Amino acid sequence: MAKLHFLYSVMNAGKTTHLLQVRYNYIENGGHVLLFTSVIDDRFGVGKVKSRLGLEADAIPLRKEDAIHDVVAAEHARRPVTAVLIDEVQFMTADQVRQLAWIVDELRIPVMAYGLKNNVYGTLFSDAIIAMMALADDFQEIKQLCHCGRKATMILKYDRNGEAVRSGEVVEIGGEGRYVSVCRPHWTKGDIGPAARQMLAQPVAAE
Repeated sequence: MAKLHFLYSVMNAGKTTHLLQVRYNYIENGGHVLLFTSVIDDRFGVGKVKSRLGLEADAIPLRKEDAIHDVVAAEHARRPVTAVLIDEVQFMTADQVRQLAWIVDELRIPVMAYGLKNNVYGTLFSDAIIAMMALADDFQEIKQLCHCGRKATMILKYDRNGEAVRSGEVVEIGGEGRYVSVCRPHWTKGDIGPAARQMLAQPVAAE
């Protein structure tokens, strides 16, 4: 039976690597997979999904006004779709998440949506994530560790001085060097850990 799966984590936990491995497994077994990513995330080019390990794939770039269920239905009519994979689901709209549920229920196609559950301010990332938490059939946490060894459940944003940032824009595309995944106690304390502090201490190379 097709299900709507939500696979979530903090940053740098290997979500994209997991997604690309799932895609490869489907294709290796003769499946027809549709991969979508947000047009907002253009770090590697629009419509590109790339993991920190170097795995990559082309994807259908999704804008907030796009009707993803129409795209999937049209392709499914042309050639049966085995699975739909979503990268960075937190950048979708709540209506698009509801469309994912329609794809599962009406087209009987499994959907696996990957994304961040929390934002840096300790709340659910977006309306899309609120909708996903309400509608998903299956939840899977992709785990990451805090610098103390506990499970990281929070994302801490910090400035050039290593101080926690508690206000401002939630999304900063390409600003991975200013985020660290930590446990809740260290998120509360604003403790970014020794590795992040060491990175800040390194001299900036001249351009």
